[in-house]
Amino acid sequence: MSGRILWNPPRDVREHTTVGRYLNWMRDEHGRDLADWDELWRWSVDDLEGFWASLWEFFDVQASEPYDKVLTTREMPGTKWFTQSRLNYTEHMLGTREDDDRVAIVARSQTREPMSLTFGELREQVARCRWGLQSLGVGPGDRVVGYLPNVPETVVAFIATASLGATWATCAPEFGSRSVIDRFAQIEPKVLLTVGGYGFRDRYLDRTEEVAKLREALPTVEHVVHVPYGEAVVGDAIEWSELLRYVGPLEFEQVPFDHPLVVLFSSGTTGLPKAIVHGHGNLLVEHFKAHGLHWDVGPEKRLLQFTTTAWMMWNALVSVLILRASIVLIDGDPTWPDLGLQWRLAAETGATHVGMSPAFLMACRKAGLQPGRDLDLSRLKTVITAGSPLPPEGFGFVYDQLGPETLLINGSGGTDVCSAFVTGSPMLPVYEGELAAPALAVDCRAFDEDGNTVVGELGEFVVTTPMPSMPVRLWNDPDGERLREAYFDRYPGVWRQGDWALFTERGSCIITGRSDATLNRGGVRLGTSEIYTAVEELPEVVDSLIVHLEDDEGGAGELVLFVVLADGATLDDELRAKIRRTLRTELSPRHAPDTIVPVPAVPRTRTGKKLETPVKRILRGAKAEDVAARDALLDPSAIDAFVAYAARDEPATA
Repeated sequence: MSGRILWNPPRDVREHTTVGRYLNWMRDEHGRDLADWDELWRWSVDDLEGFWASLWEFFDVQASEPYDKVLTTREMPGTKWFTQSRLNYTEHMLGTREDDDRVAIVARSQTREPMSLTFGELREQVARCRWGLQSLGVGPGDRVVGYLPNVPETVVAFIATASLGATWATCAPEFGSRSVIDRFAQIEPKVLLTVGGYGFRDRYLDRTEEVAKLREALPTVEHVVHVPYGEAVVGDAIEWSELLRYVGPLEFEQVPFDHPLVVLFSSGTTGLPKAIVHGHGNLLVEHFKAHGLHWDVGPEKRLLQFTTTAWMMWNALVSVLILRASIVLIDGDPTWPDLGLQWRLAAETGATHVGMSPAFLMACRKAGLQPGRDLDLSRLKTVITAGSPLPPEGFGFVYDQLGPETLLINGSGGTDVCSAFVTGSPMLPVYEGELAAPALAVDCRAFDEDGNTVVGELGEFVVTTPMPSMPVRLWNDPDGERLREAYFDRYPGVWRQGDWALFTERGSCIITGRSDATLNRGGVRLGTSEIYTAVEELPEVVDSLIVHLEDDEGGAGELVLFVVLADGATLDDELRAKIRRTLRTELSPRHAPDTIVPVPAVPRTRTGKKLETPVKRILRGAKAEDVAARDALLDPSAIDAFVAYAARDEPATA
């Protein structure tokens, strides 16, 4: 934690950013003169009603019926927001024709030619799809699901579904049938939209057999729609062109504020994935805040974000349209034919904002990429990272490549809220290796074991104020018991996210990993992210995963480090000594592993998160099928080496 400032807000930030205009508007229209970000944040958490009501007005939320209360209670769970109001999330994307000629979607794919849609073209396709779905009997409350890649048709189908008041859920076609069934069967869909296959690198993968398994296992599906994408065709299905043959006006069903808009699913690495319900108004106001005030997205801005349709970042990406900005869809392998693909697409599409994972940025740094030198990225002003902690070296790479005027926003949130708890802002400095501050209207802290707030030391990451985008509910959880167990079991009335975090005196934050995977050596708890940063900087190591196997008798236990070696590297005594020496020197003797084991790959979820806790349970004797759904993994075979290691008869070579 260097505390080095890499970026400071410009002096004219209040004149040229959305949050600045909001502050000026609050002063001029409401007489509340908030001098800086700290005053704004303090007011936003102290007066939740006033803050959220002001956002409703500032962003001109369209509602056919007004709200009577902003929120019913601050107690969690159970908070209700903007009660009695009726609206539709998608009306804020396509409810006006003033920007019909501006580009809304730019699509790049490894399966077909580039394409784009203006807001007017998007509106027409959504209207046609809406009437097509309505002809299939889809109405408010019905569920429509997609087994679809990140292509414009998926966005069209989602917006059309939501415009009807129906509920949307999606899985990427690289998911195996078992994982898709585990998700979709919970919500009993009426219509399934699917491709017959998808492209990945220079291959096309036929998924018609997987689609057949879905149809057989989802008895509530009354209609299947085939979206053409490559050569494979789903037989006995309605063609996309047939669905879009209907012509009619685009209308927006008015629904209650918390009416289910989408169901997002947890990773499902252990047990059945949680089906998390997000409401129309809940995501609308949250994304107005996150995208508008934090990311400074608006007209003439363009966000490029690689994501599959199964990740909450897809929903966050699509929500950029509510602010009249455009989005770039990337379908395929974002690192093929090489790591420079996303940077080239950013230059080619004129992206002003890019969303990139910390792992991707660190891989670019390690590979010696220099996109700032090799490409014209002059329009790129904001880099947004999420998904895992970004090490200080990653901050340095961004600023070395893109220059001191670039705003780097490092955020941490999750599928649970489809947004960020801690993030950045055009009004906040960027400190190397740190997340700038809690998001507006989010009072998040680190708690010790007894539920006391701690500053300057690691603790459980918690949120003490309700957020509109906290789950409306979990599907098939009528009494809310599963929701309480998931988020409120440890500290009653306080949301526990499951991360291990440190808040600094200045209010910034450092996330060091999952709290259930935190290492506890000699009574000192250590985050795993620091270990990964140090180990993966070594040229011989491509990836790593560390597990602490505690001693039931109270001893130090065993710290096991698994490493994926670079081509040509060998895990001999010399490399083992180098790894231990690196961790002792850069971190502490407590970080040095007892055992170092080579593996072909580290198991990750499809969003790139390492399976630390499932691996630990496997090493403790649990069956792999009980703790990790293979179909939910980026590489289903990656778990095999850990199963074999757990079953070994002889001690490992340390």
